[in-house]
Amino acid sequence: MCDNPKHNRDRNCLARRNFVKATGAAAALGLAGVSLLVPSARADALSKAKRDAMTPEQIIEAMKEGNERFRRGERKNRNYLREQKASAKGQYPAAVLLSCIDSRAPAEVIMDLGIGDIFNCRVAGNVANDDILGSMEFACKLAGAKVVLVMGHTACGAIKGAIDNAELGNLTGLLAKIKPAVQATDYAGERSAKNYAFVDAVARRNVEMTVSNIRKNSSVLAQLEASDAIKITGAIYNLETGAVEFFG
Repeated sequence: MCDNPKHNRDRNCLARRNFVKATGAAAALGLAGVSLLVPSARADALSKAKRDAMTPEQIIEAMKEGNERFRRGERKNRNYLREQKASAKGQYPAAVLLSCIDSRAPAEVIMDLGIGDIFNCRVAGNVANDDILGSMEFACKLAGAKVVLVMGHTACGAIKGAIDNAELGNLTGLLAKIKPAVQATDYAGERSAKNYAFVDAVARRNVEMTVSNIRKNSSVLAQLEASDAIKITGAIYNLETGAVEFFG
């Protein structure tokens, strides 16, 4: 500890200058107070100005940082009621996610996101049909979202069902959309639903193929990505570790 008054004054001045520089840089980027990027508590939902100031890469990085906070048990101290009230008159989500209905993989929780931060489409096996593509087109072209993220997860029941050729009412048709990923997965070991390594390999392949199909089947989204307005990518959530692995 330094008891020299001059040294103390110098240190205080340096601390103030560093603080001003940091806050000034955030303001210049239009990121001060952005829901997705600030790890401290916040009161309001993501605004249009703050969302529009972010690049797709910044949005993805913010989701990565949110997942790291989740894994450390250091999630933001949010005021959901104030977020709800702030977003009631309008919404400006930064991304649209396609994730599985699995109760253990809620995207907003595992990436520490708030009300109004993302659109979230959920369906068993995170497969894309025409209705989901239309929802994504609305999210990006009309509502301004900048990231399309397909997120699968480990130990996925829908993947297991597709591997086992399960049949049950309308579920049969849904699982048929996953079977191409089962066939396309290059795996030397036991190709059964009891082999979780194979299940997880198919889950990854299913995400990759869904990302490819989104580009193929939506000219709207493909054109937005070609112009660098959005980024389409995938991820896998590990139920055991709590980690989200982003592709690319």
